[in-house]
Amino acid sequence: MAEIKKLNRIKVVLAEKDLTNKWLGQQLGKSEFTVSRWITNKQQPSVEQLFDIAKTLHVEVKDLLMSQDEVEQQ
Repeated sequence: MAEIKKLNRIKVVLAEKDLTNKWLGQQLGKSEFTVSRWITNKQQPSVEQLFDIAKTLHVEVKDLLMSQDEVEQQ
């Protein structure tokens, strides 16, 4: 089975802001299950969804993404 690479930092940003995946799901009109898959990197949000997430969390899209160095270190 292929190793799943962590590509987003949504979980980290939610923790930094003391918010939950349930809260994010409610704000975006998505299920808690969908947000859970994003924060565990089992599924990646689309680019459009990333912009919506960033806007909701008041961060830049780049703040939600792992750097190339971080991805390569996994």
